[in-house]
Amino acid sequence: MTKLTRRDFLRMSGATFIALAGGSLWRAVDQGVFATGDGDAYQAWEQWQTEATSGSLALVHAAILAANPHNTQPWLFGITETSIDLFADTTRNIGTIDPFLREMHIGLGCALENLLIAAPANGYAPVLSLLPSKEQIAHIELIPGDSAIPELYHAIPNRRTNRGAYGTAPLSQDMLTTLDHLNTDADVRVFWLTSESQRKSIADLTYNAAIAITQDEEQTRDSAAWFRHDWDELQERADGVTVDAQAMPAAMRAITKMLPALSQEQNDQFWLDATRAALDATPAFGILAVPNNKDNAQRIKGGMLYQRMNLWAAQNGYAMHPVNYASERADREESLGIAPDFGDALQDLIGDPAWQALMPFRIGVPTVDVLRSPRRGVEDVIRG
Repeated sequence: MTKLTRRDFLRMSGATFIALAGGSLWRAVDQGVFATGDGDAYQAWEQWQTEATSGSLALVHAAILAANPHNTQPWLFGITETSIDLFADTTRNIGTIDPFLREMHIGLGCALENLLIAAPANGYAPVLSLLPSKEQIAHIELIPGDSAIPELYHAIPNRRTNRGAYGTAPLSQDMLTTLDHLNTDADVRVFWLTSESQRKSIADLTYNAAIAITQDEEQTRDSAAWFRHDWDELQERADGVTVDAQAMPAAMRAITKMLPALSQEQNDQFWLDATRAALDATPAFGILAVPNNKDNAQRIKGGMLYQRMNLWAAQNGYAMHPVNYASERADREESLGIAPDFGDALQDLIGDPAWQALMPFRIGVPTVDVLRSPRRGVEDVIRG
């Protein structure tokens, strides 16, 4: 047997290190560690307001940057020089997570709000008709008018969903009152939960709902279908939930991208741990409520208010995050015909039989910045 000298060992060790380093570098490049926020999947954020973006198309550029469930982007637009029609793309749904399309209609309301805010900034006085036909979410007549920049317009490209921890200092009542004053519709209301006991109640309910989702094979499958771990898939599809949008510190985000895809059980546990930590670091929760959470018009109006609040928050140094899990379990209970445990618990938190929960959310001062989510371009959402 040939004796292995120290020099041979060092040479082999160096070659092994180079191979490993090269493999890690290749993995980092392949998974977009050095290209965060780059590529075709992120061009919508760059193109939303350019010299080439004008007329009615400019409003669609703003609409597609709105909040929406699981970043499914469930919208289609029909446009002319004088009008825009908004349609639901029901193929882009999250299955058993949203069996009655409640969240889909909230997301469509968010897109509609962005569109209406962008209208006067582009010289239009919009006239809205909500649900004008069975297949239409909205019809917007674009009446030429004087250009006027709404206060929330410039927040459109800066709005994010921040799933991270927030500062735990209490939010002022004046700030919550300002958010309430953004509401102009009698069919929508926000119930604020700010006391220690209220926050613990909704945090525990939300966490228990998250556990129930992980224990439901169909809900887990339907939710996981929208997670984009692979960089090439992310660029191709330009949708879904990504590592970059998880509000992780930069080093953890890079490591997570480089690791092989985790098992479903590992992903579930990671999500549960992150959810618990985020819920415990939240100074205020809100429950978006309407008189009838099965009414699509009220769902859309709720989404419009949520988007308005989210834009205001982005403009004023706050973060927001829908925590829909209890509502998702309530819908699941109803779809399966089982005891409405989560539905009843949500109603108890509201404490007013005249209102029904539409969407719980968190709000606070972010401790970690969150990066942009991928978006399909305008060319992908125009109805032919």
